[in-house]
Amino acid sequence: MIDLKWVRAYPNLAKQSQIDRQEDPAIIDQVLDLDTQYHQAQTKFEETRAEQKALGQQIASASADQKSQLLQKTKALAETVGQLKLQSENLQAQRDALAYEIPNIIEAAPAGGETDFQVVSTYGEPRSFDFEPKDHLDLAEITDTIDVRRGAKVGGSRFYFMKGLGARLEFALLNMAIDQATQNGFTLLNTPTLVLPEIMAGTGFLGKHAAEVYKLADPDDSYLIGTSEVAIAGYHKDEILDLSNGPLCYAGFSTCYRREAGSHGKDTRGIIRVHQFNKVEMFAFCKPDDSFEVHKKMLAMEEAMIQKCELPYRVIDIAAGDLGSSAARKFDCEAWLPTQNRYLELTSTSNCTTFQARRLSIRYKDVETNTNPVCATLNGTLATTRWIVSIFENHQNADGSINVPAALQPYIGVKELGARPSINS
Repeated sequence: MIDLKWVRAYPNLAKQSQIDRQEDPAIIDQVLDLDTQYHQAQTKFEETRAEQKALGQQIASASADQKSQLLQKTKALAETVGQLKLQSENLQAQRDALAYEIPNIIEAAPAGGETDFQVVSTYGEPRSFDFEPKDHLDLAEITDTIDVRRGAKVGGSRFYFMKGLGARLEFALLNMAIDQATQNGFTLLNTPTLVLPEIMAGTGFLGKHAAEVYKLADPDDSYLIGTSEVAIAGYHKDEILDLSNGPLCYAGFSTCYRREAGSHGKDTRGIIRVHQFNKVEMFAFCKPDDSFEVHKKMLAMEEAMIQKCELPYRVIDIAAGDLGSSAARKFDCEAWLPTQNRYLELTSTSNCTTFQARRLSIRYKDVETNTNPVCATLNGTLATTRWIVSIFENHQNADGSINVPAALQPYIGVKELGARPSINS
């Protein structure tokens, strides 16, 4: 949730954030108008309640005639106080409900939509092949590592089985990510994959992208997570954290679920866009002023992982209109996909500033001011099943076998995913 005090102080900046996100800026004035009405109603309620209390104190020393009059007046004031309280509470609820719809205020993100990102940097050069490269699904058939046909038979479209060395490669990738995270001071969490509505809403996933989320039918009233970011964000709900030794950093492993609503016909082949996958996600709670440095650290860790996988990639600064509601700024790392002649998103890292922590009531102890300000939260992908697509295609050989990147070899125990012998061999 946005900071209403900040919005009152800088309404034009809040409106510009909405414009850059390609959202309606009028909601800012609507919220501020409700906020003004609420504060006026609250002031009137408090003044009338104080008058009621003062009359109550006069009754004890009043004469019998005066008591009768004072009691009548007190009774009338009591009714007014009740009405004013209800009015104040209703205005507060209206204001908060509308403010809850406002996405986070952006932090230096480019204006525009999905295609308006800015390229920050590139690493490596796309590989030149002396043969016609195969896509990851053809390579999976040759190496017997991914079975989408039987996945669809069991789970429906966009499901799959990781098989044999394919499954081992996925676990190798995830374990390498876990090692990198823990070596950099992140505490490993194996998170729940079902969360309560207040946790899902608190992280900002039940806004305009709620159609992406799987919800269990009542009476369970819970949601399947699309990222362990959701579960970790709720880990410290309603707590005051000790950040005197620096940010609290976690690496969450989880299976993730996404409905992929609205992606009909997009990346339907293979395992690029699926309903279930595994992921290692970084997450940090920190002081707001430290969030920008933590964001840089997370991006550097993502780049280090991709470099270990020996993939050419680029880093892009996502435009405001393509940000999720909780992100103030986001960087994506995209690896080259040879058969599609394009870059494929592998990681995202977002600075959510105080947006999620404000919704989830997560604060930290500021010893110098003896206050409990709201924390900042950040998240970033460190490895996920989708990476296998780019690893397969960039490290393939002419016979369909796949070279395992050197950094992954100790985790899987082989240097190559070999082609299966043909039936006639």
